[in-house]
Amino acid sequence: MLQGFFGNASEIDARGLQKDLDAILIDGEKVVRGFKIIRDLFIFTDKRLILIDKQGLTGKKAEYHSIPYRSISHFSVETAGTFDMDAEMKIYISGNMNPIEREFRRGADIKGVQKTLAQFILR
Repeated sequence: MLQGFFGNASEIDARGLQKDLDAILIDGEKVVRGFKIIRDLFIFTDKRLILIDKQGLTGKKAEYHSIPYRSISHFSVETAGTFDMDAEMKIYISGNMNPIEREFRRGADIKGVQKTLAQFILR
């Protein structure tokens, strides 16, 4: 429970997300990977990165950010060290100086996340 308060992420089943996001996905768009950070979602599709920011006490209100991969200028990944309990990813969007930052708990597949993001950005 405390890890959630510090922003750590856990991976979510992509098939379940595909069904849940059907109303906002375009025809043929596929969810590749997804991560949950407390109530918020960080979702990779084959077309874009979708960030869902749940708001309010109930989390029923949500803000959706859709970021086409071509808008991502670069990203960085810091893996967990001996004494670090988490890894961190920063994604930089063209025209925006402030990166999108997310933390992933030890054991999360941060290298796989990095590879997934690189796969779509470097096409």
